[in-house]
Amino acid sequence: MLQDERFRQSGTRERNLAMELVRVTEAAALSAGRWMGKGNKEMVDQAAVDAMRPAIDVVEMSGTVVIGEGEKDEAPMLYIGEKVGNGQAPEVDVAVDPVDGTRLLALGLPGALAVIATAERGTMYAAPPGVFYMEKIAVGATFKHVIDINAPVAVNLDRIARVRDAHIDDLTVVILDRPRHQEIIRQIREVGARIRLITDGDVAAAIQAAMDEYTGLDLMLGIGGAPEAVLAAAALKCIGGEIQCKIWPRSEEERQKLKSEGIDLDQVLRTDDLVKGNDVSFAATGITSGELLGGVQYFGWGARTSSVMMRSRSGTVRYIQARHRWRTEGGRPGQPRV
Repeated sequence: MLQDERFRQSGTRERNLAMELVRVTEAAALSAGRWMGKGNKEMVDQAAVDAMRPAIDVVEMSGTVVIGEGEKDEAPMLYIGEKVGNGQAPEVDVAVDPVDGTRLLALGLPGALAVIATAERGTMYAAPPGVFYMEKIAVGATFKHVIDINAPVAVNLDRIARVRDAHIDDLTVVILDRPRHQEIIRQIREVGARIRLITDGDVAAAIQAAMDEYTGLDLMLGIGGAPEAVLAAAALKCIGGEIQCKIWPRSEEERQKLKSEGIDLDQVLRTDDLVKGNDVSFAATGITSGELLGGVQYFGWGARTSSVMMRSRSGTVRYIQARHRWRTEGGRPGQPRV
């Protein structure tokens, strides 16, 4: 009986933590969404962080931010090393991006998200100082054992096609539309696969590639931010996908500097290297409508949000459609209840 009671208490805490993360991303999305299309990237970030910080500080956890977009003296960003949560168990690492797709939101384009993930303390990869970008390949569970980031593009596409019992021209690759990807795009086109170009948001792209049976995207390729690699790894850990990454220097000078500091640029970082924990939680809320999640909708009475919540321990993926009524003081709209 005592064991059963402890299990119930532990399970309740875990479920509450996972659900509370959704409330954090909802708060960020509801606030940042007000700046959609207004062209002000700084206010987009300011609004998201100003809403996210008080929401995360009441979550029942003792969290340390290990993946953040800013340092302490660069407010308003949640900075690396910041303590978040109410200080109670469990002790966790926190990866956070108050707005994944700041430019998308500022321009009113689809696909901006508020994102957060947690894992047991000391299990999330913290990129060495000076590491900003990574080369990446991400797929779903069906293809996790056949991809190799060091293999040519054509080889990876052929292996995926064989597992799917399909032709290469049945496959779709999602990749950021950047000049640095011209050669990869050329190789994809050469073997006949289809391409989905995106302007920003490779966290969502990695998730969609890992949920290929629902999205029609078979893999994500290309070079993107190092923090986004860890956030994507947390989500893929929950749904059984795989991401492989290698540190990508932006210049020869940066390459030599990293090598002089003893950083192995040939090391392949896989999902379990980026997030070693076995109890990983991930949450995201759409800010502008995209293929993964709908965006915030505002009304006189309040707003609606669309979120996804994932847990690695159970493999559960929950889509949450929430209705938020505004608080009122003197009959006037105020802040939403999240």
